[in-house]
Amino acid sequence: MKQMQGLDAAFVALEQDHTPVHVGSILIYDPSTAPGKFVRHRDILEFIERRLYLAPIMRQRMVKAPFNIDYPYWINDPKFDLEYHVRHVALPHPHDWRQLCILAARNFSRPLDLNRPLWEFLIVEGLNNVEGAPKGSYAILTKIHHAAIDGASGVDIMHALHKLDPTVEETPNADPWKPERIPGQVGMFARGYVNAFRKPLDQFAATLRSAPGVVKTAKGVLDGDFDILGALKTPRTRFNGTVSPHRVIDAITMSLSDIKKLRKVIDGATVNDVVLSIVGGAMRAYLMDKDELPEDSMSAMAPISVRSEEEKNTMGNQVSAMRVLLGTQIEDPLERLQFVHDEVQKSKAMTKAMGARQMTEMSKHSPALLIGLGARAYSRWGLANRVRPVFNTVVTNVPGPPVPLYSAGAKLVAMYGALPVLDGVSVGHVVHSYVDDITIGVTACRESMPDPAFYVDCLREAYAAHESLLGPCDDNVRPLRKKKKSAT
Repeated sequence: MKQMQGLDAAFVALEQDHTPVHVGSILIYDPSTAPGKFVRHRDILEFIERRLYLAPIMRQRMVKAPFNIDYPYWINDPKFDLEYHVRHVALPHPHDWRQLCILAARNFSRPLDLNRPLWEFLIVEGLNNVEGAPKGSYAILTKIHHAAIDGASGVDIMHALHKLDPTVEETPNADPWKPERIPGQVGMFARGYVNAFRKPLDQFAATLRSAPGVVKTAKGVLDGDFDILGALKTPRTRFNGTVSPHRVIDAITMSLSDIKKLRKVIDGATVNDVVLSIVGGAMRAYLMDKDELPEDSMSAMAPISVRSEEEKNTMGNQVSAMRVLLGTQIEDPLERLQFVHDEVQKSKAMTKAMGARQMTEMSKHSPALLIGLGARAYSRWGLANRVRPVFNTVVTNVPGPPVPLYSAGAKLVAMYGALPVLDGVSVGHVVHSYVDDITIGVTACRESMPDPAFYVDCLREAYAAHESLLGPCDDNVRPLRKKKKSAT
């Protein structure tokens, strides 16, 4: 039995009927590489079962403390049933990308059963009319609760469920997993009562460790290096109110090599800067079409992994975050990319000064009862409609493998991410790289974005506008345009 950390418990507390807090993906496979060039539902079940020992979280369930007096615990589920978690459907006519996105959105809208291991896979056959997917392909729609994984540990689970070659391995000689007895509520209450007295001391110690970062940040604010009050200027948009229980999902695929070339347009720019600029251009175009574009720049929350090497392959969340301006007030893609790069550098400097790791450590000791009460009050009182947002969207970058992966012998040909949307932020972007592609998966509340296909068109147009910066130079990058001299 292992106890959750503070951020994991916060994700559990945020879970409500209209805001399920799980992350997910659309994984598309080509079965022509598998033995017999065909993969059955039974083959997938057997493949996953053989590799469960590589991902312990997949057989662990959550046990809550009475009255939420303490953080929940993970135990090995004594009633684990693999077939409950892996289900099978066929894609309806016309078997195209739109139908797959509709099915994925409906599946993603449904909360997980919190009394079982917090994940589900839905196998979808019949992808006969999906562009980029070979005929006979199938998809796996994944859902895993955010309390169990962050972006980095999610990659670890992906590795556990895939191989680097299409061969089917034998069952391991020894599986170390053993079921555990569900602990009694009286004992858990007593343990939580003791922890409730210890938590303030732990939080005080974490606060002392973060004090140097607070001093550095304060000095940066006084010197004008950090604009910590900029969050108060975040404009309110249609994406910053309460959300409905319904979701939409869509995605765009881009060339990873082109994105890498584009980063050379601005000295020191990164792949992440380019993607943020593309998202900024898409949100600008989308809101201009609605006559709702704010004058000030919109901003994104960008999660940062603080997972150390020692914490690799462990469950739970080891993340901090930074706030980045998206340059939505700028039409020119080159100027926007320069603006985004400059803002990212400022945000990184402030995050470094504050100490991302120390801030994450502080979150581990927040009182469990207060986290739950705060989350429910924020939703019940509709505070998302009254309080100025700190950011307008989420853009999380999850680097994937540069080589092909195989599951049950089938080759993974595409992957698109999905993330939870909550009251206050009703649209999010997951950036995945895989082999030669980079994708942006979009998840949104259906009421704030009833036309996801149009938003994806806006992403494509923003990507094309950035591609126009590439030219016939030796390195395929057009020289940086010189700034105009100001009139005297």
